[in-house]
Amino acid sequence: MNTQIEALFTTALGLQPPWYVAKVELNTAKRRIDFEVEHTGARATCPACGAEPQLIHDRVRRSWRHLDFFQFEAWLHAAIPRVQCNGCGKTTQLPVPWAREGSGFTLLFEALSLSLCREMPVRQAANQLRVAPKRLWRRVRHYVEVARAKDDMSCVRYVGIDETSVKRGHEYITVVHDLEAKRLLFATPGRGHATLQVFAQDMRAHGGDPLTIEHACIDMSAAYAKGVDQSLPNARISYDRFHVVALANAAMDEVRREEMRSSAAAVREAVGAQSKKTLRQLLWGMRKNPVSWTRAQFEAMHWLQRSNLKSARAWRLKQALRLVYRDAAASNSEEIAQGAMSKWLSWARRSRLEPFKRLALTLKEHLGGVVRGMLDGRSNAYVEAMNGLLQQTKTAARGFRNIENFIAMAYLRMSKLKHLPQNPLVPAVARDYGRYRHVC
Repeated sequence: MNTQIEALFTTALGLQPPWYVAKVELNTAKRRIDFEVEHTGARATCPACGAEPQLIHDRVRRSWRHLDFFQFEAWLHAAIPRVQCNGCGKTTQLPVPWAREGSGFTLLFEALSLSLCREMPVRQAANQLRVAPKRLWRRVRHYVEVARAKDDMSCVRYVGIDETSVKRGHEYITVVHDLEAKRLLFATPGRGHATLQVFAQDMRAHGGDPLTIEHACIDMSAAYAKGVDQSLPNARISYDRFHVVALANAAMDEVRREEMRSSAAAVREAVGAQSKKTLRQLLWGMRKNPVSWTRAQFEAMHWLQRSNLKSARAWRLKQALRLVYRDAAASNSEEIAQGAMSKWLSWARRSRLEPFKRLALTLKEHLGGVVRGMLDGRSNAYVEAMNGLLQQTKTAARGFRNIENFIAMAYLRMSKLKHLPQNPLVPAVARDYGRYRHVC
């Protein structure tokens, strides 16, 4: 029976001669099972130079954590042969088929840990696997580095560039996404123009050419605009509509706050708001899309639109900018888009609202990129969504100890890397769950 059990586990572990399971020990008190693996050969090929089978010099005992066996913690133990080669003169340890060199985990255990880290915070994954989080972080960084080394960027033509915070304060990373493949290409600390020089170097290292980038979607950052001009010279810049409308929202909020400070009584009288709750409904009604208004917000906005308040004019300007973007996307005509935007800029300059006058000046200075952002159908909406997921990950993990861990997690979850280990618990054959055969 013991021989049959050992042969069974030899097959289950995928071992081939001269490796085999020599002994299996189950300790129910300690809730663990130990497999003793042996190497039966007296000679082996030198791993360093590939010389013909050499005599085994000695054996070094090693242990590896493996996937759990039912509820028991599983460990592999083996005395690994070392070969003393007559050709190269080196004494080299043989590689084992179940683990990579220097790792205390088997390949299958590492693959499972990566799958868990992709779906949950590393600390939670470590608790599930009963290991220290630092050990998982080392595996994440190792496999992400290996997979990225094989990544191909030769087909990248359209990129979205943005920044996202790592910690409280002023620690940021720059992220570059492929807008066609919907994946993260590159992330690096900082948010200056030099970050795009580093991206260009990384792109060349992965088979791409910065000169083939045709389009770069950015916010109105002078640093990123300079970086694109220097490092991606053939890319046409477009300014993301998300950021342009966000600037209009910021200008509208500035007008509303100033009016509440200087003419609070007039605002309350105009909209019939005698309570803070009603004013709060007005605030959110101005920020939200009309189709998403609640009944209370609809009533507050009904009276605002019939007033002569500055806040009402600011809200109309903001909504008009949204309509300009909608009509430009529908027409897909540069002439129509530029004409509509020019009319809006003229209105904003004559609005006697200082925040919108400043915004009009900013948009006029970047008019070409703004119009391209209205037409090409590409935006940083995907980039912003991914940044939001990263921030959720950061919150769930209660922060990251260093930027390298944050960037490694971003690559693991958002780069769609093709050369990562596959989850060993995924069934090889599709199964029909919940279906039963009735036997009469």
